[in-house]
Amino acid sequence: MKLDPVVLRGVHVRLVPMTREHVPALWQAGRDPELWRWTTSQVHGEDDMRRYVDAALAARADGTALPFVTTEAATGRVAGSTRFANLEAAHRRVEIGWTWIARPWQRTALNTEAKYLMLRHAFEALGCVRVELKTDALNARSRAAILRLGARAEGVLRKHMTTEGGRVRDTVFFSVLDDEWPRVKARLEQLLADPPPARSASPETR
Repeated sequence: MKLDPVVLRGVHVRLVPMTREHVPALWQAGRDPELWRWTTSQVHGEDDMRRYVDAALAARADGTALPFVTTEAATGRVAGSTRFANLEAAHRRVEIGWTWIARPWQRTALNTEAKYLMLRHAFEALGCVRVELKTDALNARSRAAILRLGARAEGVLRKHMTTEGGRVRDTVFFSVLDDEWPRVKARLEQLLADPPPARSASPETR
């Protein structure tokens, strides 16, 4: 099992492998400080975004991650980022996380379809038996969004991670298993068949 670069295409979203050339557009999309409220990494300028991208690309070079730039399919506009990470090939396990979406695309079909495409790739192309997601225990919106996908909450790891601001956070873990995927897939396809309208409004996971 390898995380080879791939473009994941949907009706609403296109996920393209991240490169350093994406830094300016990612910073334009990620200028809202609220996007970084719950993340372990803080991005407050283009130099921070460059370091963020460099760290993501280093993980890709290690073979443990595949970072994407989230773009709007119709326009090509950069809307945010997400990634596969913490690949455990021997155990056929991968994480979906490091997800943030700029305000104009929040609560639209963009993130739902991105998760659908990534889950489908994980189970149907990579052959995973388990996909993990996690978020800050205090991030109620993210927790609700992950549950809405059809993932199952597994528990809380207390004092699990230290943020760049120094807060020691609890982390909630979620998962989707291969034998649950058909049900989750059908649920996501139903949600995407009647997507909410675009609106002008937090990061998701990680």
